[in-house]
Formats: sequence, C-alpha cells, structure tokens
Amino acid sequence: MDANWGLRFAREALHEHVLTPDAMELLGRASAASVHRGSVIALAGGLGAGKTLWTKGLVAALGSPAEVTSPTFALVHEYPGGSMPVFHLDFYRLDSAAELIALGWDEYLEADGVIIAEWADKFPELLPPDATWRIFTIEADGSRTVHAPAA
Repeated sequence: MDANWGLRFAREALHEHVLTPDAMELLGRASAASVHRGSVIALAGGLGAGKTLWTKGLVAALGSPAEVTSPTFALVHEYPGGSMPVFHLDFYRLDSAAELIALGWDEYLEADGVIIAEWADKFPELLPPDATWRIFTIEADGSRTVHAPAA
C-alpha cells in the first residue's frame, strides 16, 4: 500500500478519493474519532459503493470485535463490545417511514450508542438535524469518492 494508505485527499475538506477496499475501511476507522454516544451517521450511495466497508472500519476502531456485514436483509445489526454500542441499519428494503418507525427507529435514537444508517436518503425526514452525512460514489475507474456535505 502506498504512503498515504490508498487515500487521496482533495484540497476541499470533507471529500476523499478512496482507491482500495482496505483504504475505505481505514477511512471508516479514522472517522471513529469524531463520533460520540448519540451520533447518527447517514450513509448514501449505490450498491457496492463502500458503505459497509466504511462501517466495518468505524466499528473496529470503536473496539468492537463483532464481524460487520451488510444489514440489507436483517435490516439491523447491533455491534456491542466496543467503547459504545453501534446500531447499523439499512433502509434499502424499507418501503415507508412507517416501516422504519415500526422497526424501533425512535428507540435506537434514544439508545446510548452510535447509529449508522445505510440508504439514509430514503427517509431523511426521520433523521435528526445534526446527523452526519457521507455520500459514497463509484467512479468510472472503480475507485470510490466519499463526500461529506457542508453542515
């Protein structure tokens, strides 16, 4: 791996060009420094864009030994054992905000952990105003771009 760990940072803040899967995981690890109990991280981007790999890095950096996998079919995975619990949700298969609420969304928001919501752009109205957004894009060359819109 190259000296910058496979990451290329644009001059613009909050815009990362990621060259490898390992680098995506490393970016998630680096992001863990900015989360706290009650953080909600909203992830958006197409299938295979790196959302789950990024989450794997963040969960590992928080000290959880859990194996991180996509919650597409389970809808929610909970990762205990680290410095704080992580609740990893996937909105992809949900058809309505009512389904998310029935899944216990409000309880997760009140829990003393970190929420990571993949496909969060399906129900942005249910996210708290201070949610941290990350937009994942697959580039023509197969690399990924992760963008954090200005707050």
